[in-house]
Amino acid sequence: MDTAVDALRARLGAAVFSRVAGPDGPATRDRIHLGPGPRWFAPDRPIRRVHGDAAMFIGGLRALLLQSLHPVAMAAVAGHSDYREDPWGRLQRTSRFLAVTTFGTEADAEAAVARVRGIHRRVRGTAPDGTPYRADDPHLLDWVHVAEVDSFLRCHQRYGSDRLTPAEQDGYVADTARVARALGVLDPPTTVAALDARLASFRPELRGTPQAREAARFLLLTPPLPVPARVPYAAIAAAAAASLPLWTRLPLRLPFLPLTEATAVRLAGHGITGAIRWLLPPPASA
Repeated sequence: MDTAVDALRARLGAAVFSRVAGPDGPATRDRIHLGPGPRWFAPDRPIRRVHGDAAMFIGGLRALLLQSLHPVAMAAVAGHSDYREDPWGRLQRTSRFLAVTTFGTEADAEAAVARVRGIHRRVRGTAPDGTPYRADDPHLLDWVHVAEVDSFLRCHQRYGSDRLTPAEQDGYVADTARVARALGVLDPPTTVAALDARLASFRPELRGTPQAREAARFLLLTPPLPVPARVPYAAIAAAAAASLPLWTRLPLRLPFLPLTEATAVRLAGHGITGAIRWLLPPPASA
């Protein structure tokens, strides 16, 4: 019986991992985690605990929803991203970047950052309201960063297997600032209080646009998924939406169901992250 369960676990885990990391995922994982050389972050740093936990599945989706509320950032995504045509490819590239910069060698992390900065330099355009944009604008990079860090941290504190203490939460924000500076953010926050203040400072710039609401519908309701994946993805999507601040609900046309969110949605979020941890045990490290 145990052999059958282990075989099922391995098969399902491989299917999930290939979706997230791509067909070359195992080889890439070994290079990231086992490659010799110094790392940006020591094994005991909070960023490793957060970015290595299954709660990132929920935090990543929350980050995309939150980021969509900046009309200029959303225009850049709509105009230059293939999130509709190739959502899995985009997910794989993002997860690979997070893994390399969090767990990989300094050389690999610096190379990954250089590739992203090169892409950003080529992304320019005009938002529907006539506002010009460029992806390497430090202000837009700052917004993307704080939306991600806020999402990853809050979802970890809600669904992570090992919550961070207040000091460790500050440590996590400080760790992520290392990556943000490398990407071109000029003054990233280094404490939770500074992160909250920075997020609040963006509020006057945020609003629900047709592009943002279209992205939310796609991400939450109509992603291209095989039938067996729809129920677990629904749990991730519900948990991500329920973890957003209340002020985001109306602009994105998302419902607010406090009793359901506090019970069924939270239980589903814990259930799906627990299942992912069972399917994807932590990789070996160098």
